[in-house]
Order: sequence, then C-alpha cells, then structure tokens
Amino acid sequence: MDPRRSERVSETLREELEELICWELSDPRIECAGVAEVLISPDGRSARARLILPGGAESQKETLSALDRAKGFIRLELAQRVDMFRLPDIRFEAAIEADLGSRIPHLLKRMRRGRPRPEDTPAKS
Repeated sequence: MDPRRSERVSETLREELEELICWELSDPRIECAGVAEVLISPDGRSARARLILPGGAESQKETLSALDRAKGFIRLELAQRVDMFRLPDIRFEAAIEADLGSRIPHLLKRMRRGRPRPEDTPAKS
C-alpha cells in the first residue's frame, strides 16, 4: 500500500474509531479517553488500534475484552461510514501502560489548560 494512502486511511479510521468508541458505544465497561493511533499493515488487511485507556490494569483488560466482543458491531459501523473496498481487521491494544492509566484524566486536564508542571517553568535569575 502506498505510504500516503496508508497514512490517510489510518487517520480516517482513527477519527471514526474515536467517535464510535468514545462517544457512541453505550457499554458501561468501555472507558476510553481517545484513540492514539491506528497502525495499518503493509497489505492493508489488518490494523492495530492503540487506545488511551484510563484506569488500572484490570480496568484496561476489561475494556479491551469488551471491545473485542463488540468488534463485529464496530466493523459494521466503520464499513457504513468509511468507503473502502476492504476494511482491515482491527485489533485493540492499550497505548499507555496501566501504571499511567490512572493519571490520564489529570494529565489531559492539565494539557487542555496549557499549564506546565511547576518544575518545567523557567527559573527567574
């Protein structure tokens, strides 16, 4: 697959997956802060969706198992939204370690506000 096409398809799938998983799925087991990236194989038949999942290791494992069960529904919705001849088979994985998962909401809030950490601010001379 052409690298530019692969990048366009990856970004389109990332946007649609983020909207679908984070906002439209009503499964209470799914906690999603966003889709970090979608990596497509060179032949375009498979893709890995790396998700930003809040919570600990157990919560992340539960979210990933719920997404695996909903994979058929997600694939059907993606096929209706994205005009592609062959939609890749999507596997879900966590983009961030479980240790950082509990800090994600705090880090995202800080990032949205644009506030640096106190030690990152330049010292006055």
